[in-house]
Amino acid sequence: MTSTKQPATDVTIRPLQERDLDVADQVMRMAFGTFLKAPDPMLVFGDADLVRPRFAAAPNWAFAAEREGEIVGSNFATRWGSFGFFGPLTVRHDLWGRGIASRLMEPVVELIDSWQVRQAGLFTFPQSAKHIRLYQKFGFWPRQLTAVMEKGVSPSAPPRQFTTYSETADPQRPGLLSACRDVTHAVFDGLDVEHEIRATHDQSLGDTVLLDDGSGFAVCHCDTGEAGTGTCFVKFGAVRPGSDAAERFERLLDACERLAADRGLRRMVAGVNVARHDAYRRMLEREYRTFLQGVVMLNPNEDGYCRADAYVIDDYSKARRRTGSVTPLRR
Repeated sequence: MTSTKQPATDVTIRPLQERDLDVADQVMRMAFGTFLKAPDPMLVFGDADLVRPRFAAAPNWAFAAEREGEIVGSNFATRWGSFGFFGPLTVRHDLWGRGIASRLMEPVVELIDSWQVRQAGLFTFPQSAKHIRLYQKFGFWPRQLTAVMEKGVSPSAPPRQFTTYSETADPQRPGLLSACRDVTHAVFDGLDVEHEIRATHDQSLGDTVLLDDGSGFAVCHCDTGEAGTGTCFVKFGAVRPGSDAAERFERLLDACERLAADRGLRRMVAGVNVARHDAYRRMLEREYRTFLQGVVMLNPNEDGYCRADAYVIDDYSKARRRTGSVTPLRR
């Protein structure tokens, strides 16, 4: 069947501005809510904020689609040192199928190419042939599933064996950041999430926990930002590889759950790629349960740090229902 929709040639792609954020947020919620068939699409994310924190962290990495003076879509790039990804990429639901998403990919592709990262990735819906086809046009290939998981927070979380970025005195913070960088470089050469650590602190979105021996850390949004009320969302977590990595990972999960309990939160949310099989298995054993599954698409089509010996928490996703990407590098 031939589509009756015409390409939106009257759409302009430009940098996103602060004045655009309210409309960009509405477009994003309605787009995801419609795709996920939520009873009320605008409530799909509850009060979790997926647009403003990403914009505030790096305004120059955000792009808008404008049509007849209205914002009809947006896209956000993120750089973690030698790795990049994008999202949320959303288009107003009544304009789907007109090529706007492809046009919103173009500036992100150019930006990520300029970063010269080792690898780029994204999270999308495995059941959607349309989404996968779009990203394949830009050089991304589907690989393993990523499980976005949740569990309740127990008041009797394990004893505290970590420090946090917020309680660290300013003169000591460079050392903490360096310890985190040592962990991520050991996982994937050049991987660096200082951007997330600083953004989480500067925007009062939560905190970063660092194990007492410096062998692992996690960036957590707490009760705000991408977490939403009552939730601790582990945006990124990793431990140093090696023979003790599994034990370190257990201690890191303990630390995240202790932070959540100390803040009186009710729910943990964390994503893990299933190629990190032991990390995934251990989270299942701790009664984390998957409420959303996506597929990771990578460019180049290599494991990167989605591999069995990596104990890393992340999901690149912005679609976290409360019942619960870089772009192709042109080589």
